Amino acid sequence: MSDPIRPSLPIDLLRSLLEKLRLTRPRPPRDVGADRLRAQVRVIRDAMKESGVSGAPVEGSQPPRDDADIHYLYRPGHALVRRHDLGRLEEYFGTDENRERFRGDLESRETRIPGLMLAALPSRVDGQDDVLATLAELERSHVVEPGAITPDHVVYVTPRGFMCPATEPETPHRHTKPWPPALPSSRELADRDRVRVAVVDTGLWTEAVGSAMSPWLEVGDVVADPSDVETVDPTAIHPYAGHGTFVAGVISCLAPDTRVEVEGVLVHGGAVYESEIIQQLQEAIDDDDHPQVISISAGTHTRGDFALLGFELLGESNKLAEREDVLIVAAAGNDSSDKPFWPAAFPWVVSVGSVDPDACVSDFSNVGPWVDVYARGRDLVNAFPKGSYTCHEPPNVGEVRTFDGLARWSGTSFSTPVVTGLIAARMRETGQSAREAWRDVLATAAPHTDPRGGAIKVVGPLT
Repeated sequence: MSDPIRPSLPIDLLRSLLEKLRLTRPRPPRDVGADRLRAQVRVIRDAMKESGVSGAPVEGSQPPRDDADIHYLYRPGHALVRRHDLGRLEEYFGTDENRERFRGDLESRETRIPGLMLAALPSRVDGQDDVLATLAELERSHVVEPGAITPDHVVYVTPRGFMCPATEPETPHRHTKPWPPALPSSRELADRDRVRVAVVDTGLWTEAVGSAMSPWLEVGDVVADPSDVETVDPTAIHPYAGHGTFVAGVISCLAPDTRVEVEGVLVHGGAVYESEIIQQLQEAIDDDDHPQVISISAGTHTRGDFALLGFELLGESNKLAEREDVLIVAAAGNDSSDKPFWPAAFPWVVSVGSVDPDACVSDFSNVGPWVDVYARGRDLVNAFPKGSYTCHEPPNVGEVRTFDGLARWSGTSFSTPVVTGLIAARMRETGQSAREAWRDVLATAAPHTDPRGGAIKVVGPLT
């Protein structure tokens, strides 16, 4: 038998050389997208830590190893259920066998949406997720049909995998003018004749209203209740601050003399539970002076791609598929996906994707047959709080950006108010209802064929 092959160098020297090679060889590039998603989820977790947030993976995959694997977020221990399905759940959890498998009782309470209940589910003894595992079990046992009971999803304005914006706010180039260009105000309308638009967002930074930097946000036209005013520390602008103000600015540029009311709903790191946002929407719709157009630059993917149950019942109870006087416009999302993004994917909602100035679908925009129309969402410039913002997302973590009242931002968050503004301007011009005006705006769309989006329709200015 021959001697084993021996290294020609002493073993200690060989180990030393290998260690130096390990330390000096090029390392694989970091997954910036994964790190970015972790940073975005961390913002929401920190903001909603009191009530809690759970994360779910893409359907059929393994449980998320960390926040980079999350497909959607939801409220721990809770689910949304139709009132007429509640008895089936009570019967299921009340059996002797299931009393041993679950701790606690099923508890539920009414929401403002007729027929919709928010249920606190019994906790599981086996340690599996109290929401996802239990809903799967209820469906397998034919207690309910798939999708009849859903998590209380988190609706958010954060990017990649979630919502909007697609970028952190950037400083505009010097002497950059707002885009879209602000149209002149006529000031001929009485308040009662103004088109009413609600922006369901992060609230209003009121210093932008009447400012020399954003004069298109006119005093009396852009408003917010005291509880919806966004407080911003100019020395440390918080994540997603100014989002609602920016959206309102885009609408006001295209539709001057419109009454834009900014709602502070997405105030917890740009997020809110579905059960809460739908109640805010119901309150707005119930108002005698209700908004005619509701602009929502937020949404989520969902368990099994099922429709958001709360929004579904909101639409059913208010007959939003038929009404001419209330129209919801919502962003299609920014994770380059063709999976339905809700509430934009509802057929009674105007869903808006993003294109670049060359009319090609933006690389971040979601696509699919459920996207109704596209508008420019790349590099819009509009109102933003004054002060310093420290980037918290890779690859720009720690970079400090200073803003003087304007920012440059990208995302379907901002193509959405372009469409909202076009609808409001058409309503003002013709006296049409919201849905009639939307049909006319869509009729002006330019057809394009895009490698990702296929045959798409593009409205509004691009340059």
